Amino acid sequence: MNKFKLFIENFIVYGFGGVISKIIPLIMVPIVVKLLPSEDYYGISDMSNTIISFASAIAIMGMYDAMYRMFFEKEDEGYKKEICSTTVYFTSAMSIIVFIVMILIRNFLATLFLKDINLNYVIFISAFATLVGATNGIISAPTRMQNKRGVFLILNTVGPIISYSIAIPLILKGHYIIALPLAFALSNFSLECVFAILNHKWFSIKSFRKEYLKPLLLIAVPLIPNFLVYWIFNSCDRLMITNLLSLGDDGVYAVGSKLGLASQLIYTAFAGGWQFFAFSVMKEKDQVETNSKIFEYLGTISFAGFSFICVIAYPLFYILFKDTAYLGGFIISPYLFLAPLLQMLFQVEANQFLVIKKTWPNLFILSSGAVFNLIMNFVLIPKIGIEGAAIATLGGYIITDIICTVVLIKMKLMTVSFRFIVSCALCLGYFALWRLMSGTNILLNVIAMFALLAIYIVMYNKELKNVSVKVKGLLKRKE
Repeated sequence: MNKFKLFIENFIVYGFGGVISKIIPLIMVPIVVKLLPSEDYYGISDMSNTIISFASAIAIMGMYDAMYRMFFEKEDEGYKKEICSTTVYFTSAMSIIVFIVMILIRNFLATLFLKDINLNYVIFISAFATLVGATNGIISAPTRMQNKRGVFLILNTVGPIISYSIAIPLILKGHYIIALPLAFALSNFSLECVFAILNHKWFSIKSFRKEYLKPLLLIAVPLIPNFLVYWIFNSCDRLMITNLLSLGDDGVYAVGSKLGLASQLIYTAFAGGWQFFAFSVMKEKDQVETNSKIFEYLGTISFAGFSFICVIAYPLFYILFKDTAYLGGFIISPYLFLAPLLQMLFQVEANQFLVIKKTWPNLFILSSGAVFNLIMNFVLIPKIGIEGAAIATLGGYIITDIICTVVLIKMKLMTVSFRFIVSCALCLGYFALWRLMSGTNILLNVIAMFALLAIYIVMYNKELKNVSVKVKGLLKRKE
């Protein structure tokens, strides 16, 4: 299949399914925060998600990526079922262990994350969500691997609808603390049951192969610290805000990050199609060139989207959260919009290590950015509040991407054009100008954005024309 068509189809189909699961919560944020009487309650929900993300990373142990890599090693369906079965039973066992540990140390977790031992019942809910969520990705994977697009799209739409159908009534009845965490857990449980029914033939105790655990773990184990480092990037700032400031500040930070969640839609769309595409073309001769071009194009697209978020951040928050504490969250939105996109760029780069089955360099590269992130959090949060956390997160990813790029260039696994370096410099200059204007001068922001976009269009005029021709060609074939 044509590489361009393969990438676009997976990007749109699987990505769109992931986007749907993200966009509904994004739309519901203004409704939910207006129903909650205090920012603290949204902060508690955000902390519950933080706990779940950390525990899930431990339970999964990188096996999802390892399963995906091994799945495409052979075309034999029996082999594929053995890989899936071995992965799911191992992950299930790990999930049960993590669940039990969370219950046993619930008082400690409640004190650390929620600053109140009396909220330990929230840890019960988080532990259940972890037990379900950690295996959910594995059980749903065959749906994507078999290209069952309709099923994937429908279930990713149903999931968040179930969640908010449970949460809103609970909030209206005054169950502010448990409403969102419990709804999230029950929604995941419902989806896992459906995927288990649909994909049951791929998972059998008879297909479990102990001998496959070693090659799976050889790929997965080096990824475990990577996922924990990702948690530091994406969630540790919330824990530090809660302890250095307050749960209410974390609630404002969580809402401020929701506009940044718009980039998660792009990231999710990318991730949904990227793995299938990346491993499908990994043995082609021009793989390095293809990967490098995707990195550059996605980077410039990310910068263009980032400039748009800078323009709409303040007016959008003013409309949605006027006269509330949440209005101040607009300032962190651009930082947290760009950060996941830089994570996306890192994954494009880091895929080169996975292709050659050497995942250990990811740890050292990610760790450098994570250390920077932690240091800046400790320094900046007490001084400038939640914006300090946003700066630390974005800065950490910048450091990570730069180091990874340099390493891959030296290994001759990646190339970077001078044009892309100019693109990065232009984006940095634009953002500096935006922040100097405090993000509230809408007219100047719009002028600067259009100037930046015009330059990008001129720089990538040839590629834009080629994409236009290819898209038109695909549409004509479908007709």
